[in-house]
Amino acid sequence: MSSRHHIDDFMRGRIIGKIEEGRKITDVAREFDIAHSVVSRLWKSFKTTRTCSRRHRGGRVRSTTPAEDRYIVLSAKRNRRTTAQQVANQFLAASGKQISRKTVARHESRFSLSSDCRRQLIWRESGTAYRPENIQEKDRYPTCSIMVWAGIMINGRTRLHMVANGTMTGQRYIDEIILLHVRLFRGAVGDKFVFMDDNATCHRTLTIQDCLDSEGIQRLVWLARTPDLNPIENVWDALGRQVAGRNYPPINKNTLIRALTEEWGKFPQQLLDNVVQSMVRRVECCITLHGGQIPY
Repeated sequence: MSSRHHIDDFMRGRIIGKIEEGRKITDVAREFDIAHSVVSRLWKSFKTTRTCSRRHRGGRVRSTTPAEDRYIVLSAKRNRRTTAQQVANQFLAASGKQISRKTVARHESRFSLSSDCRRQLIWRESGTAYRPENIQEKDRYPTCSIMVWAGIMINGRTRLHMVANGTMTGQRYIDEIILLHVRLFRGAVGDKFVFMDDNATCHRTLTIQDCLDSEGIQRLVWLARTPDLNPIENVWDALGRQVAGRNYPPINKNTLIRALTEEWGKFPQQLLDNVVQSMVRRVECCITLHGGQIPY
């Protein structure tokens, strides 16, 4: 519990203000984590002296009264994202008394709502960072999501394919991915071409395997439960960070599609080559550890 000696004048003013609003001494003591007797003595002293100060102190005279302090706090709480100068201007308009932004800033502390460089600052009391009124949930793409597909290889890539209106199915995988993109890659590379996808259910139907066989496309045997071996996952992570870091992040489906397409076009080929080569090294290491055979 805090003792009366450790309560500064501003805190005393806030306590008195709560009681003047009709709050019970017990409730105020619990809110500020102060002994009931301390709050009770403070209230009795205020009724006698009409001041919140415990004793006369040297130094610079306060520029605001306890009532004005409460007004400043309420102004900041009404709009927690206002600046100290704006609060000072509001105070001047309401009271005709001019105070500096530093006077306002000493009454509250600031809290950053996000971890990136585009921070939003709010006014809050010390120790209240996680109260609901001091937290704002942010979702960069609250209205939509887009499923995309792309193929990468050393010195090459496909265009970014948008999977519109629904989820990926086996037939859509054949029509939109294998026949439109994979078949062209296979034709450009030749017989040495090996296609790698993952073990998603929609990728492993018999119809898809028949389609690959008919097109002469060899598929890489994929180990179960090894998503870390798939180099495209690193690419999606980097692409997402590129989109999120744009000066004007997408706000709807159309701007999201445009941002993804633009960032994919600017993606350095060297990065794609690096992730493919890292996958090759991991597979070679795995084969070496298992005596020259791929474990199943």
